[in-house]
Amino acid sequence: MASLVDRMAGAMKADVKTFQEIEADPTAIGQAVTVIVIAGVASLIGNIWRVGVFGGAMALVANLIGYALWTLLVVLIGTKVMPEPTTKADFNQGFRVIGFTASPGVFNVLAIIPFLGPLVSFAVWIWMIVVGVIAVREVLDYSNTGRAVIVCLIAAVICWIVLTLVLLPLLVGRAVIGAMS
Repeated sequence: MASLVDRMAGAMKADVKTFQEIEADPTAIGQAVTVIVIAGVASLIGNIWRVGVFGGAMALVANLIGYALWTLLVVLIGTKVMPEPTTKADFNQGFRVIGFTASPGVFNVLAIIPFLGPLVSFAVWIWMIVVGVIAVREVLDYSNTGRAVIVCLIAAVICWIVLTLVLLPLLVGRAVIGAMS
């Protein structure tokens, strides 16, 4: 069994064998959560001056919820709406693999660099999208990347809408309560 660092490095390289190993290892669920938390904390540190501690903490919670929701949507869409004959995946397999797509997020700590922060965050975001598509292709056993892109887009839009409807009212509510005190 590969170490957490080895698996994160493999995920950052979008290494198919790494994703297959993670998918096959039922004990990797804890590692997947750890990767999401590490990436979230790196983002919190990197963006602390732009979003503050509360904003960063909310982003960390949103990341955990978002990865779980995105995984659920990817697995449902990929296995029920757009399966290929070889497609087979469950939530746990999906979450293990998709959780590791947060690996490039560790570099968000570099977003703390003045003037470069937004560029760093954007580059890391693009990197995570590319890794995510490849991971989804692998976990759903797809033969082509195009189908994985479509599943990722549909799941991302639904996830964004749900998170916006849930988190936006929480943030606005907190701002109103903070203004009243």
